[in-house]
Amino acid sequence: MVEGEGMLLRVREAARKRRLYLPHAVRQMERPDRMITIAEVRDVIEHGEIIEDYPEDARGHSCLLLRRGDSDRPIHVVCAPKIDYLAVITAYIPDEKEWDSDFRVRRTP
Repeated sequence: MVEGEGMLLRVREAARKRRLYLPHAVRQMERPDRMITIAEVRDVIEHGEIIEDYPEDARGHSCLLLRRGDSDRPIHVVCAPKIDYLAVITAYIPDEKEWDSDFRVRRTP
């Protein structure tokens, strides 16, 4: 199994049970300069790729997913699979100053 593939399977399995949007995620999605829809987040979860893995996250093993949303804009979703649900921690449009041109790798300061 490819590294990260097991985590991706866990994310998608948890999401099929239930998705819990944490308050931070909702606030970020509703920002006027973002307006990220639930459908876009669902699409990132169902079809996106893991670009960062956080096995030691205080909220539990989590990861950062990427997929292009409406109007081909990149969307990042941080989520953590739990036994009964997927915790959607945040969702945002990555800043091109902080990420490489394909939004997969962070730029070094």
